Amino acid sequence: MGLLSSLLTLPLTPVRGVIWLGEVIQDQVERQLHDPAVARRELEEIDAAVAAGELSDEEKQDAQQAVLNRMIQPSDSAAPPRQHSAPPEVRE
Repeated sequence: MGLLSSLLTLPLTPVRGVIWLGEVIQDQVERQLHDPAVARRELEEIDAAVAAGELSDEEKQDAQQAVLNRMIQPSDSAAPPRQHSAPPEVRE
């Protein structure tokens, strides 16, 4: 039975691999979006742009608010981060 099911699901292996890769990428993006170090760096860049005269006070407030909103916005999944193991195996 194991050999038969392996043969029948073999064509789905690339799809499983793409789904796994998408989940890993999504977790990395969410982690980076909510990383305090990244937000602090962006806020410092905004302050530097204001000091250089590249942004007005209104633009500064809008940019800072966007960074803060992103930090306090809950992620789409309330579940804890997924534990990713190796990509799906290809059985021959």
